[in-house]
Amino acid sequence: MSTEVRVRFAPSPTGPLHIGGVRTALYNYLFARKMGGKFLLRIEDTDQTRFVPGAEEYIRESLEWLGITPDESPWNPGAVGPYRQSERKPDYMQYALDLVKKGHAYYAFDTSEELEAMRERLTAARVVQPQYNSITRTQMKNSLTLSEEEVKERLASGDPYVIRVKIPRKEEVRLNDMIRGWVMVQSSTLDDKVLMKSDGMPTYHLANIVDDHLMGITHVIRGEEWLPSAPLHVLLYKFFGWEDTMPEFAHLPLLLKPDGNGKLSKRDGDKLGFPVFPLNWENKENGETAAGFREQGYFSDAFLNFLAFLGWNPGDEREIFSLKELIEAFSIERIGKAGTKFDISKAKWYNEQYLRQKSNAELAQYVVSDAALEEVTILPETAEAIVALMKDRVVFTSEIWEGCKFVVISPTEFDQGVASKRWNSDAVTVLTAYAEMLEAFKGTDFDADTAKTMLGEAAEAKEIKLGKVMQAVRLAVTGVGAGPDLMQIFAILGAEEVAKRIRFALATLEVIG
Repeated sequence: MSTEVRVRFAPSPTGPLHIGGVRTALYNYLFARKMGGKFLLRIEDTDQTRFVPGAEEYIRESLEWLGITPDESPWNPGAVGPYRQSERKPDYMQYALDLVKKGHAYYAFDTSEELEAMRERLTAARVVQPQYNSITRTQMKNSLTLSEEEVKERLASGDPYVIRVKIPRKEEVRLNDMIRGWVMVQSSTLDDKVLMKSDGMPTYHLANIVDDHLMGITHVIRGEEWLPSAPLHVLLYKFFGWEDTMPEFAHLPLLLKPDGNGKLSKRDGDKLGFPVFPLNWENKENGETAAGFREQGYFSDAFLNFLAFLGWNPGDEREIFSLKELIEAFSIERIGKAGTKFDISKAKWYNEQYLRQKSNAELAQYVVSDAALEEVTILPETAEAIVALMKDRVVFTSEIWEGCKFVVISPTEFDQGVASKRWNSDAVTVLTAYAEMLEAFKGTDFDADTAKTMLGEAAEAKEIKLGKVMQAVRLAVTGVGAGPDLMQIFAILGAEEVAKRIRFALATLEVIG
């Protein structure tokens, strides 16, 4: 009988959720849905010193924005809760003590000064990586070197201690990673990691393994930075006697800086002008802020599509996928081993594609909202007409209103750079004639073709080539020297409004030459 696939995303609430973490959540979610399994969210908050208020809610809101919905979570619990590690605290000690009893872990009473002295001795002996391991533990104060009586006395008197895993001195640890294939490590290179801290809280290594086991996790899909810890985790499954239920591992490639030189960080985003977090972030305790993709105008589905391709590909030329299509196409085997360069231009490309797929009516709602922020009321039909003008010229919805607000707000100022070059006597002559024709126009069918024909007739009547004055015509009506199709703008404004604007420009601008 097949076992239900169960995966988890286990972030720590220590600040905003990096997009590398969001990608991990996405891949877990896609895999679970593809396999007909369950996707769990577990908050790993055992390190209370690094806990940041608001971070858990940020994680929740980020996943909700992207439509990555956990089947079980702190706010939608299932049968294997609690889903915050801090609420599972009483369970961990018994598992650590079980390892001590089995001889796979031990009490260590070393003070911070004694640990530092050990590291200094090893450094002086030119040991590259000083660590508490199968050799150095024989020289330290722990239940392997102290008598049983002294250990009992220290525990009874409340002496501070940690519980460390007892790593075998010479053993080959093997792991068949779903992405990287066989990974083999000699246990002699591993140190005796702390499992339980002196404050009674478990470290990541113990809590992670215990929780994955108790929650029935079948596949652990996580970032490459956890690969060095994987051999320890394999050993812990063995020490607990859980080898038969040990999950399969898949370690995802790193997200790299745009130049490929190192892991992508917030500093890189700040330096190069793009976000590395899904939403805006503000730490109310220290005032730290960070920009988010949502607030910069990215559609959630476009961002999700972009994120999916940072390390995975479908094996064909397709690039645009709905979430449903991603689920159908996704496979762990199509995830690469090498790190993936972060390319913000590709993120913008995705947003542009998704924007163009949306209806004019849907995009018009953004225009109405953006105009309202400036206390400008705009009719839905006008907003749709503006969208039709701008849709193929923009990446973000905010650019539609920003690039075409002159349709609704008549310009009172003009681009002096353009005026100083183009506002000459020929332009004034043609525009004066055009304004007169517009004011005399009595028809109801003032469309783009009509506007263009009339302008051409005005220029021809004055024996002036239209191309020489077109930028001045645009300047008179819009206040700027470039933009979307001018005749379409005229059709939206109507003959009377175009004439009115031309008259204002003629009265305001000084002729050059």
